[in-house]
Amino acid sequence: MPTNATAFADVTASDSTLRRFLHGLPGVDPVGLEARAASLGTRSIKTTAKAYAIDLAISMIDLTTLEGADTPGKVRALAAKAVRPDPIDRTTPHTAAVCVYPDMVATAKAALAGTDVKVASVATAFPAGRAALEVKLADTRDAVAAGADEVDMVIDRGAFLAGNYLKVHDEIRAVKEACGQARLKVIFETGELSTYDNIRRASWLGMIAGADFIKTSTGKVAVNATPANTLLMLEAVRDFRAQTGVQVGVKPAGGIRTTKDAIKFLVLVNETVGEDWLDNHWFRFGASSLLNDLLMQRQKLATGRYSGPDYVTVD
Repeated sequence: MPTNATAFADVTASDSTLRRFLHGLPGVDPVGLEARAASLGTRSIKTTAKAYAIDLAISMIDLTTLEGADTPGKVRALAAKAVRPDPIDRTTPHTAAVCVYPDMVATAKAALAGTDVKVASVATAFPAGRAALEVKLADTRDAVAAGADEVDMVIDRGAFLAGNYLKVHDEIRAVKEACGQARLKVIFETGELSTYDNIRRASWLGMIAGADFIKTSTGKVAVNATPANTLLMLEAVRDFRAQTGVQVGVKPAGGIRTTKDAIKFLVLVNETVGEDWLDNHWFRFGASSLLNDLLMQRQKLATGRYSGPDYVTVD
């Protein structure tokens, strides 16, 4: 069971106690939240600091392919890119992980053998999460048995929006148990939660249930990671650690495509939760196209010339 299960035993005793706790969290000021996120996004990062931020961002990427047309060859190519993002510059850091569907985990694991790149797998009927619990648990166990180091699950947004918080909590705990030693990232699909108050409640619900990471999105809907919803989740993990001593990671995913975007998110991390989260053990980017832009900007800093997309591999 998660480390924090005992601390919140009274809170999770029933639907009513859990509802009382979640609805008792401070309300979110949308104007203030968005203004602070926008203000932090204007910070200017130059030269040495920019070079450091680019390498840090590369090291935090979960390089992702989640398409129906994924093939073993595509996954092996993605794994090779994760290990050596820039084949002509061996000083380029590797990415944090490769994220694939459960049936591609074994392929990714074999391709990444002997490296420090993790294998992450989506599970629990990703991306909709509309399946029976036993199906979700079987999905998770299959991914872990195939070698997944990390599991990215989706919550039942229908249950959450209907106020069935205990059902969502119990499903997360059950998936956490099915993960064994694999780390669990809990995806809220923030674009479907409608309000910032719901995102705050989902963040606390996921952490109480034992999430190792809380994650914004699947990348499969119109609204994915934004500076404002990520800032709100960062505030949640900060406050959760202050209350419990348990540190939880954050993963914005979907829509983060440029170096400028990535650096804005790193500033949010630094200014909100500090250096303890500026590490890929605690912060990740769910991305596919972001890596190429980071590589182009890295080459520009090193050579003074902008190479363009023809000088990086196509995923």
